[in-house]
Amino acid sequence: MKEPDFFIPARRFKVGEIAVLTGARLVNADHAEVSILRLAPISEGGEDALVFIDGRRNIGKLTALHAAAVLCPEEMVESVPAGLAILATAKPQHAFAMIARLLYPAATRPQPMTGERGISERAVIAADAKIENGVIVEAGAVIGPGAMIGRGTIIGPNAVIGANCTIGRDAYVGANATLQYAVIGDRVIIHPGAQIGQDGFGFLLGPEGLEKNPQVGRVIIQDDVEIGANTTIDRGALTDTVIGEGTKIDNLVQIGHNVQIGRGCIIAGHCGLSGSVKIGDHAVLGGRVGIADHVTIGEGAQLAASSGVMDDVPPGERWAGLPAKPMRQAFREIAALRNLVDGKRNRSKRNG
Repeated sequence: MKEPDFFIPARRFKVGEIAVLTGARLVNADHAEVSILRLAPISEGGEDALVFIDGRRNIGKLTALHAAAVLCPEEMVESVPAGLAILATAKPQHAFAMIARLLYPAATRPQPMTGERGISERAVIAADAKIENGVIVEAGAVIGPGAMIGRGTIIGPNAVIGANCTIGRDAYVGANATLQYAVIGDRVIIHPGAQIGQDGFGFLLGPEGLEKNPQVGRVIIQDDVEIGANTTIDRGALTDTVIGEGTKIDNLVQIGHNVQIGRGCIIAGHCGLSGSVKIGDHAVLGGRVGIADHVTIGEGAQLAASSGVMDDVPPGERWAGLPAKPMRQAFREIAALRNLVDGKRNRSKRNG
């Protein structure tokens, strides 16, 4: 049985065309008509493939390279085997990604999982829901009363859009995702299984045990946000939970009630943001970062993977560790601990 081709190239590209699109320098103009049909890692290549290489540590991989063309930095041009089309650029990976988006447009924006077009007969849609022309609603999806969905948006199979939720244009809501009490902007991508707008973890200790603190805010997701599979975003208690424009959130992230995330942030998988956390524009959180409630992360700050953040992080700083602290301090403490352990081990050997 032939293996399926899930991503079919949109068309062939000529090397000369790639040079124009990426701004790369085509080292030998005679290679302008070389045809590119696919992309490949440098370890595999192929006669019709474009590959890229970056970093001096990888230069040895050029020795056995077999490909149609290679994107590489200027300083590696002389190391490329003879006969290959060479595209010299300061940022080979960025240029490679640009061509990937053009060659495989379906991999950039999710498509209908079932291949359906228009509104499925097996979708359940409230009579007063407002759905613009060009929306795709796949089988099993449920759209509640008063919901509004903009042109070009795709609602995946078994997704649930709650009452009065609004979704902008050219957005995507994946299979089995649920939205309630949410306002979603344009070109937002919500991957399968994401749960948005459920009540936050709000409880008060009363005379008879834990009492629920009602959560009456919303979730606001601004334009061009991407939310990974099985991520959960709680609605606000009194104020809104807000995800800023252009922010990218990985899979399996928990965002608590009242969290305010700025524009252009990156939040990697398994992060947990407690209630009322504030994150400034363009901050970066590595995988498995945990942030205590009411902590503020400044604009442009970076948190290393597995950091446990208990205190405010000033703008532009890089923190690491558990509990998190400025990165240099954290590394000095790790080095001091290692030296202490090694010293104790060496003393034991001498005494033994």
